Amino acid sequence: MNCNQIWFSGHAVKRMFDRSIRHDEVTEVVRLGEVIADYLDDEPFPSCLMSGFVHGRPLHVVVAIEAGSESCYIITAYDPDPDLWEEDFRARRAK
Repeated sequence: MNCNQIWFSGHAVKRMFDRSIRHDEVTEVVRLGEVIADYLDDEPFPSCLMSGFVHGRPLHVVVAIEAGSESCYIITAYDPDPDLWEEDFRARRAK
């Protein structure tokens, strides 16, 4: 994803701390990861769910993108639950 600046919401910082996810790990997913879902109707900016691996650890990051400025806002980051996601963590398991 092309981000000129990456901003972290207070919620994201708290969740990252709670989950032992580092700033550089989230940044790596945003720069090198894959968009696996788009949330175009999110407010105030459209957002997406990104998936990536950092040192073998799967991570999901929700990021909102401000159109025109290419500023990215990290909403949250988490370790995807392997019971809910396929082996590659890109698609939800069928129920």
